[in-house]
Formats: sequence, structure tokens, C-alpha cells
Amino acid sequence: MTEYGKFALSPERQLTDVEKTLLWKKPLTHKVSEEELRISNEIKRNWNREEMKIANILLEGDAGSGKTQLAKALSANFGLPYTKVTCFADMDKSDLIGAILPVISSERLEKMEPVEQSALKAIYESDGFQCITEILMDVLGITQEQAALKMKQLLKLAAENTDGEAVEYRFYPSEIVRAYQKGYLLEIQEPNVIRDAAVLMALNSALELDGSINLPTEIIHRHPDFIAVITANRSYAGSRPINQALRDRVQHTEKMDLPTKEVMIDRAKAKTGYQDEHVLGVLADIIMILDKTARANAIKGIAGMRSFFYWADAVAGGASAKESLYHKVIYKITTDSEEIKLLEEALKSHGLFARIEEARMEEKKNENLAMQ
Repeated sequence: MTEYGKFALSPERQLTDVEKTLLWKKPLTHKVSEEELRISNEIKRNWNREEMKIANILLEGDAGSGKTQLAKALSANFGLPYTKVTCFADMDKSDLIGAILPVISSERLEKMEPVEQSALKAIYESDGFQCITEILMDVLGITQEQAALKMKQLLKLAAENTDGEAVEYRFYPSEIVRAYQKGYLLEIQEPNVIRDAAVLMALNSALELDGSINLPTEIIHRHPDFIAVITANRSYAGSRPINQALRDRVQHTEKMDLPTKEVMIDRAKAKTGYQDEHVLGVLADIIMILDKTARANAIKGIAGMRSFFYWADAVAGGASAKESLYHKVIYKITTDSEEIKLLEEALKSHGLFARIEEARMEEKKNENLAMQ
């Protein structure tokens, strides 16, 4: 049993070999957060309390605030396979539940374009464990949204090539259905970008603790181990406020912001191997000031943990902290000259540009002393 094995929700459950590969393994660099412990404790405490059960979680915050990392950590804590679906604006019901696909003859298949041949062969040869979009993403090297569009094109193409002959039809479930039916932890990314009200309504219905999904072949009920972790960015182009009906089905919500300075330093040390806490502290201060300034001035970009890690790693590799600040952080927030000026003024007013140079000079001085 691991340190957090006490949070396992169904310790007697036997996972298949494939399901075991979906269990997230915490890397050595993983730092347990207050949010992770809080959610793990709450879900474990209420797991067998029927109507008080907590099985739908909302993590809402800026990009890079650790939402997906937290969702994966919960998978490890609970002993549940982790999977995810990334929502997009034109998502429809086939993306939500899956699709029925006719199996066309090999003769007709050979007459198609190579890309369509490869895609359909991969789908037909699958064991039904993967959803169609996941197969297409792997075979064609495309995004989830592109795979969803390609799936619809293949459905139309396959239907046109049956030519009225008797064919076999197979149902390929979506990733949502697979997780829902088998009892996985499913991260639902950005459902607030979905435009089709019918899709949102179906998703809301499925997220009821005693919910079900109507498939073309059967009605499936929510697996007792299924956990939905909904992750949404606050400052995301094209996003809308989280649908209130969806919020009503959530039993626990976390507002994901930048962690404390101390946690930022600890995570950067673990991620990058760079151990100078003084320099990392200055970099963390700068990230926090940039984040605060961007919000105050309605600048859409984000100064988050990802930028902090890559910036700290560049500095650890010998890059100029001031110069790499632009390439690793500021230009990720904005490339607008007026907005950059606002960010620079905020750093100057807090004396942070000067502190960068002082911290690096002190570090080099200590390195020289250590070599003597």
C-alpha cells in the first residue's frame, strides 16, 4: 500500500492489465497539495453515504494552475484508471456517446484513399477498448476536435460504400461512455465551450449520481466507482461561464490559483533540480506580480506555474534571468507593446528587475567561493 493507499475507494476491485496502465503513477517530483488532500479526504469520507456521496468535482482556474495534475493525482489516490475528454465548441451527441459504424467489405475498402483506408482498418481491428476519436488521434496524429470531424466524415463515407448490401454494424463508445460504464476517473476538460444545449443537457443528466446514458444499443447506468473531474479555465478564449445546471451536479469545487510562494519554490526545485531558493524566490515573486498585473489590466494571457518551471529551468541552465523572462513568461502573456509596458512598469515599481540581477550575482559569488 502506498502512502496515500488509504484513499483507495474499491480496494477489492480487480483491474484488467489495460486498466492498470491507465492508473496514474505519481512522479518523484509530485508535491501533494492542500487541494489534493482536501478532495481525497472528502471523497473517501462520503464514498458510502449514498445521497451524500461526492463523485463530481469542479476545478476552476487559470491555465497552468495544476488542474489536470490534480485530476491525475486523484486517480492515483483512489486507485481508479484515469482518462480524459477535451470538449470543443461544435461537440455533438455522437462525440458524447459514440457512433455506430458499418463494416464495409475489404474490396470496397481497398478502393478508398490511403488515409481513409488506414483509419477504417485501425477502427475495425480495434478491440473496442478505445473510442473512435482516440484511435484516429493515434493513427492520423490529429487533435481530438479534428478526430471528431474525421469520424463524421468516415461515417458518411462508410454508409455511402455499403451500396445497399447487408452489412455488419458495430457501436464504438466514446471515451465518456467507456469511463462511465467501467468506473474510471474521467477528466472533462472545458465543458463551458460547448455550444449545443442538447449536448450539455445530456451531459448534465449523465452526471446525476444515479444517472444513465441512452446508447443506440442499450441504456447504461453510472458505475458506482465513476468520478467526473470537470476542469475549466477562467480566462479562456471562447469559453462561457459554467452552465448552472452543471454546477448544481457538482458536490465539491476548488478555485485553482497560483500556490503560495513556498509551494512554488518546492515544486520548481523538484521539477528542475535547481536548488537556489533565493533566486527561485525572486522568480516566484515576479510570476505573482505579473499574474496580478495581468488580471488588473484585463490582459488575457496567464503567468502560471508552467511558465515558472520553464523559466527557472532556463536560469538553472545559465540563461540570463532578465532576458529569458521575456521568452519564457512575458511573451506567453502578451506580445502587445502597450501591455508589455504595463507589466514592465509593475516589475520596476516593485524593484524586481534589480532583484533579479542581485540574486544572480549572489549565486555566482557563492559558486566561486565553493570552488575555491
